[in-house]
Amino acid sequence: MKLIRVLLYVSLGLLGLVLLLLAVSLVPASSTPYLETEANLETLKNLRKLEAETRSVASRDSLPGYSSLIPSLKAGWAKVALTPAEPTPTAGYGVRNGQVYGGIHDSVFVRAIVFDNGVTRTAIVSADLLLIPPTVTELLREKLPRIGLSLDRTYLGATHTHNSLGGWGERTAGWVFAGKFDPATVEWIANRIVEAIAVAQRRLMPAQTGYTQLYQADMVRNRLVGDEGTIDPFIRLLKIRKISGETALLITYAAHSTTIEPNQVVLSRDWPGALVDSLEKQKTVHFAQYMAGAVGSMAPLEEGKTDWEELRNEALGLQLEIQREIRNIPLRNDSNLRIVSLPLVLREPQWRVLDNLKMRYWLWKAVYGDYPAELKALRVGNTVLLGTPCDFSGELTAGFGATARERGVNLMITSFNGGYLGY
Repeated sequence: MKLIRVLLYVSLGLLGLVLLLLAVSLVPASSTPYLETEANLETLKNLRKLEAETRSVASRDSLPGYSSLIPSLKAGWAKVALTPAEPTPTAGYGVRNGQVYGGIHDSVFVRAIVFDNGVTRTAIVSADLLLIPPTVTELLREKLPRIGLSLDRTYLGATHTHNSLGGWGERTAGWVFAGKFDPATVEWIANRIVEAIAVAQRRLMPAQTGYTQLYQADMVRNRLVGDEGTIDPFIRLLKIRKISGETALLITYAAHSTTIEPNQVVLSRDWPGALVDSLEKQKTVHFAQYMAGAVGSMAPLEEGKTDWEELRNEALGLQLEIQREIRNIPLRNDSNLRIVSLPLVLREPQWRVLDNLKMRYWLWKAVYGDYPAELKALRVGNTVLLGTPCDFSGELTAGFGATARERGVNLMITSFNGGYLGY
């Protein structure tokens, strides 16, 4: 009987401890739509301020003779190796679990395109990473001024390969996706981004730009609801040609970079790497840079007997379509170059454990961290790039594209702009 009483007291004590932990870690979840929150009102204030600043710039640009004062657009590009001297954890999902990669299938890089019109200088950066980690973004804020740039004038993106460097996530969630945190890896990635931009700046030359989008629905599918959902079927291309004749392509597409199964713990760029390599082997393209587009809900077609066949087939299907149209992309002299950022004010995260209960903010912060998020828009000539801090959904691009066409501009939406809010 004494033993039973002891076990009963221990059980009650444990139950009380569990209830206490639940009481201090759980609060009612909010059912208020974001559009009705104070956070949204603050974001709208930021938007109105940005609109006023943009109108002021537009008024200046429309003054008689002002455009003639702006030099022609210049462009330069470069890539630098991102493969580290020693293997790192692998950033991805599933059974990878932050395992250190066991070999190198193909090397990873950072690529950068710099534009300058004599008034504004901007850089477009794409890294062969799962995403641009917020830890790296914060370090870039400190490092970029050393080469005459700033984070505000840098447009970030990633190829979204699930087989590249990890070790950049500080907290529990980061460790799950990217393995054990290593500040040296964060420093390495930031330094390689800065170097790519610095080299591209040294290669600036007068350039023309042009845009096209190619319908290619055969290489992407909706991985959530299949044929019941929509897809973003377009390959979007920004073509840049220097006065020297050198040509670069900036490419976006919606398919995830996931032809490699999670049990293949090797370093690889996945199909985007094969795509840019194949394009650069052609005489018509000297430099190709891929950025993940609206990849939320979108998967590659994955045709082939092995992962590597699927990878090659995905890249080949896109490369052939692009190759047929490269020479037909019309180019124009247009020195229009602007970049703006819209800070997003967020309410407390809704990490639900039940329909009506969520974890307290301090617990969320301990697990995920708390980083700023923003939308970034870059206009190059008549093309606007919109960078988002998430896997932006390919099901949403049609509406955005229609609005852009009404305003007479081309639109390229990219994901992973240096912050991360999830899907």
